[in-house]
Amino acid sequence: MKGSVMLDNMNKHQGFTVFITGLSGSGKSTLANNLALGLSGNRNRKVTLLDGDIVRKHLSQELGFSKEHRNVNVERVGFVASEITKHGGIAICALIAPYASSRNNNREHISRYGGYVEVYNATPIDVCENRDSKGLYAKARQGIIERFTGVNDPYEQPESPEIVIDTTHLSPDDAVHEVLTYLKQEGYID
Repeated sequence: MKGSVMLDNMNKHQGFTVFITGLSGSGKSTLANNLALGLSGNRNRKVTLLDGDIVRKHLSQELGFSKEHRNVNVERVGFVASEITKHGGIAICALIAPYASSRNNNREHISRYGGYVEVYNATPIDVCENRDSKGLYAKARQGIIERFTGVNDPYEQPESPEIVIDTTHLSPDDAVHEVLTYLKQEGYID
């Protein structure tokens, strides 16, 4: 019990990363934005949101969608998250991150500096397609978009994420509650 209390106190003062991965339309950005709001009241640590679409636009705009380029993008986000974590902040990352190798590299790198919590949005592809207001899945199925994750490019499901969420029947508030509950149980937040 004493060791548990020490770990809890240590976690409360260290930075950490919440890395949210899943298919397009699985609810990653919604979860990340709502989680950032839920954690923003923590005055001791700054919260930084690294959303995949925004990062691609500003940090990785020269990259395409080959496996190599996707891995570079995910690892760039991981580097930024590791710096935030190292300096005691909270990084919330929301990316498709389709390949296990880059996610595992991020886990290993970021864990050197603080906590790492992988959240797998396991929402089924048919639900994601029904939510797709941009019509990306339809374009991928028609062959207009090549290398679209889940259709004509693979998504390697995480083997052992800390949290698995299926937003098919889970409200955004309930999804955030699951993550916040985990973070409290592990001693990352009060």
